[in-house]
Amino acid sequence: MKITVIGTGYVGLVTGTCLAEVGNDVLCLDLDVSKIQTLKEGGIPIHEPGLLEMVQRNVAAESLHFTTSIEESVAWGQIQFIAVVTPPDEDGSADLQYVTAAARNIAKHMTDYKVVVDKSTVPVGTADKVRAAITEELARRGANIPFAIVSNPEFLKEGAAVEDFMRPDRIVVGSEDDRASTLMRDLYAPFNRNHDRVIVMDIKSAELTKYAANCMLATRISFMNELANLADRLGADIEQVRIGIGSDPRIGYHFLYPGCGYGGSCFPKDVQALIRTADSIDQPMKVLNAVEEANDAQKRILLEKIRSKFGADLKGKKFALWGLAFKPNTDDMREASSRVIIQGLWDMGATVTAYDPVAMTESKRIFGNDARLAYADTPMQALEGADALLIVTEWKEFRAPDFAQIKAALKTPTIFDGRNMYTPAHVKEAGLEYFAIGRR
Repeated sequence: MKITVIGTGYVGLVTGTCLAEVGNDVLCLDLDVSKIQTLKEGGIPIHEPGLLEMVQRNVAAESLHFTTSIEESVAWGQIQFIAVVTPPDEDGSADLQYVTAAARNIAKHMTDYKVVVDKSTVPVGTADKVRAAITEELARRGANIPFAIVSNPEFLKEGAAVEDFMRPDRIVVGSEDDRASTLMRDLYAPFNRNHDRVIVMDIKSAELTKYAANCMLATRISFMNELANLADRLGADIEQVRIGIGSDPRIGYHFLYPGCGYGGSCFPKDVQALIRTADSIDQPMKVLNAVEEANDAQKRILLEKIRSKFGADLKGKKFALWGLAFKPNTDDMREASSRVIIQGLWDMGATVTAYDPVAMTESKRIFGNDARLAYADTPMQALEGADALLIVTEWKEFRAPDFAQIKAALKTPTIFDGRNMYTPAHVKEAGLEYFAIGRR
């Protein structure tokens, strides 16, 4: 099948590349000339394990192509995926200007039947706006060309997006057009060899499913964080509590790990967008408002522990920080806890030396050349001259450090662990003071 994907961000590039991997002829459109040039030269603009090799393989096989030409992209595929950004508007609602612009561009150049697929995470009712935009443009042209709208939300985890696409646990298709539904089933047939993972539903239900999934996961995280904070005060161990409740099959173990808050491009944005959607129809989401409030507070939990240990005046103190990305296996720092923590340390007068395996370039783009933030080439180098160590991202290379070496390097042998990576007793045996999230 010939497929067009509009947008080459996380969702668009992974979608286009994985569809090419199973034999489709895919053209990816982006209006960012430098990004398309990077892709044509064999690079990728994001860090995602396994993606670079897959892009290069399919470009070499001439099954994956890139363009900045809207007219070419519309003519290319019968199925047109819209995978553009939907950034939060000033009030937290999703900004759909790029989605509707993409729809209008399709309508301006289409000459035959198209299936327009909303792949971006969009609020309920977006398909109606896309349909209206296309209808309006076709009417302006005086053209009577059939088309169908489909909602096909993505369920990709940054850091595991390629694996998630190639081995999906479900493929949600919101469609009310039989021809479009058949085409989407045909498109995803290579991903259904073991069993049928396609779930066809009405469009609005598909749109809501994506938000509901992310908001449910964010709720579990914030609830566990609040339980961990309570455990701190009560003298309980949240790790034992996690095992105790996770063993209940109705609850399970997934997303029960407390820490210093969630971030990224999905959870914060989607929680806010669903809250705003509900508010717009006078159906407030009380639980989600609490989830957002709890997460905002949780990003400052390590700062509170630091203040309790060292006081509010940190002038002259330096902190080593391990982990800048919002999660492992990505360089994404959008809404990352590290950003709040670094700014909080600066506000109290401290300086920071940070290490992250892949996100330091992104951090330099965000913070610029601020002298209060330095970067180290290795985790241990970050400890040189530091008063204490903060762990903000649970990268694998941080799992089994030499605690004796850490103790020797720090002025004050103290670890503030925002991801509960270590067993408290082991750290204390090494002579380090250990502050985690809800651990005894």
